[in-house]
Amino acid sequence: MPEIRVAIAGVGNCASALIQGVEYYKNASEEEKVPGLMHVSFGGYHIRDIKFVAAFEVNKLKIGKDLSEAIFTEPSSCVQFSNVPKLDVEVSRGPILDGVAPHTEKPFRAYDERKHKPVNVADTLKEVGAEVLVNFLPVGSHDATQHYAQAALDARCALANCIPEFIVSDQAWMDRFKQRGLPAAGDDVKSQLGATILHRNLARLFVDRGVKIEETYQLNLGGNTDFQNMTVEKRLKTKRISKTEAVTSILPYEVPTRIGPSDYVPFLNDKKICYILIKGRKFGDMPVTLSGKLSVEDSPNSAGVVIDVIRAVKLALDRGISGPLIGISSYAFKHPPVQVPDDVARQWVEDFIAGRRKA
Repeated sequence: MPEIRVAIAGVGNCASALIQGVEYYKNASEEEKVPGLMHVSFGGYHIRDIKFVAAFEVNKLKIGKDLSEAIFTEPSSCVQFSNVPKLDVEVSRGPILDGVAPHTEKPFRAYDERKHKPVNVADTLKEVGAEVLVNFLPVGSHDATQHYAQAALDARCALANCIPEFIVSDQAWMDRFKQRGLPAAGDDVKSQLGATILHRNLARLFVDRGVKIEETYQLNLGGNTDFQNMTVEKRLKTKRISKTEAVTSILPYEVPTRIGPSDYVPFLNDKKICYILIKGRKFGDMPVTLSGKLSVEDSPNSAGVVIDVIRAVKLALDRGISGPLIGISSYAFKHPPVQVPDDVARQWVEDFIAGRRKA
């Protein structure tokens, strides 16, 4: 049977939702419509073909545990929707670098690097035969993300960068992946129905219907460690860029905006609440205002998208395609190398699956 050997950097809520989702839908028929997936069979790869072979973490409560247990270990707050059997994957001690900010040392419970050394990530990826490395590190992990990206290169492993540290949208990094004959998809995963894709499509509707947008904002609240991590503005600089450009890239003119994480509300746990406002002028210079609220369980909202990303990256590996995967990156990520409307990006992916498009 075919398989896709996947390693994960960061065993938090997003990893939990991904791993649970693979188990939850492993017996889905190829004719079934699974919410959040483009196809049950994506270019010949079923959901169950994803096999987790390695995981890297800095939380001392998770290190050494089987991955099936670590995904439910605090401070993880992703809702449990699947019973995950033992995976026989021991969570490895990853490098800390800038993955843990001072204000998140307590919830992340980082191990003491003075007493314990992290594993060599590249060597571990080689030992387990990992084909795709999925980056789920905390927002703001600039140095740590670059460390894992380099490890992927050294291990000849493809990359799916799900956080807003710019690797796939950086030409220098992509030149290195292309030289190594490796594909990559990213940056900053776009949820199935999240704040960004909703905001993009509402804004596009205004433009398509001839309404001149004058100002817009998107405010996000959440209670997981991702939101706690982003209470320090300097750690979410690239997050604001990623979310803002995802919306403004489809507007034909400049608009005053404020888009991004706004507050950490602990009792929300993994729930995310988004408030969107768009103000504009329509025919007769009459004002029009749209305001909306979206409430979702945050981590499962991206899991299906990542399942499709993993399978797209594997198809690229099979076909000998290297460098940035433009189609799946534009469809599944907020800050891809090329920004296009979502319907265009989806068609690009369908063409890629069918072999009508190279990347």
